[in-house]
Amino acid sequence: MQTARPTTPPSAQYAAGQFKTAITLAELLQRVESSALRVGPAQYRRLVQHLSHLLDGLAPGPGLDALLSTFPAAAALYENMRYDQAGLCRSPLEASLATELQAREAIAKARSAMPAA
Repeated sequence: MQTARPTTPPSAQYAAGQFKTAITLAELLQRVESSALRVGPAQYRRLVQHLSHLLDGLAPGPGLDALLSTFPAAAALYENMRYDQAGLCRSPLEASLATELQAREAIAKARSAMPAA
């Protein structure tokens, strides 16, 4: 008597394949972004479009979070894709706050240096 092997549904296999491809493209984008060597604009555009399409199809969760945490270039792309819905939701709060405080200090300094009207 043969025992039936558990099978992975085709949709899960497809999702796993898409996720692996997204990881590969995210790694490639990270290498392109951090390299002194440049690729052509058409190649870069195709890479970003393909990765965008894959990221758009991935379900939110720990896997996607891990991918975006590992590859900052993919995280920036993902954040830009969703900017109209969530703003800069993946940017660290500390960095955003520090930037705002620096801007306020610069504005205050500029105002104090202006002659009184």
